[in-house]
Amino acid sequence: MTPANVYLARHGQTAYNLERRFQGHLPVPLDETGRAQAVDLAERASAGAGGAPFVALWCSPLLRARETADIVAARLGLEPREEPRLMETDAGDWTDRLFTDVQANDPHGFAGFIEGSPDFGFPGGESFAQQGVRVAAGLADIERGELPALVVCHGVVIRIALFQRAGHRVALAERVPNAALVPLDPAVAENTDVGGVKRYRPAE
Repeated sequence: MTPANVYLARHGQTAYNLERRFQGHLPVPLDETGRAQAVDLAERASAGAGGAPFVALWCSPLLRARETADIVAARLGLEPREEPRLMETDAGDWTDRLFTDVQANDPHGFAGFIEGSPDFGFPGGESFAQQGVRVAAGLADIERGELPALVVCHGVVIRIALFQRAGHRVALAERVPNAALVPLDPAVAENTDVGGVKRYRPAE
């Protein structure tokens, strides 16, 4: 199977991830575990894409992604290029709230988020559809540039990107572990050890 030319990496863990709290666009830093995960990600990324070294490194400008990218950059000898279109979803009114609090106050809305409903939108924030437009445009520009490329971004960004490429074969409800390294090709991703779990698969 031909290796993908673009790989998507999720940032390392933050305290908000551990607490299950919506971070949205907040400048949340990596925690100690997240920094260790970023070091491990950097080592895995040093193997390149199908053996070909990465020649470009892109990242979301949000702090957790930029910190992860900087750790990866030190290992790969590349300079991260920030791409705002790869930022996580704007969580709007849910920003800084615990998942459990939102679930208690808005069970229907929370279910849409957890189930990855394509028409889900954060109250006062962004919808998956709106995010999908900018993510697709950002990745299209990256694919027209230097390849193979590594993109350090966010869980929902990765889920949306694979959903757009695979349609019904990859659901928005699938979970991407922190510091996962996922090929931007659903067929390749399905048979790839992305880190943290045996393979990219729906959450159980």
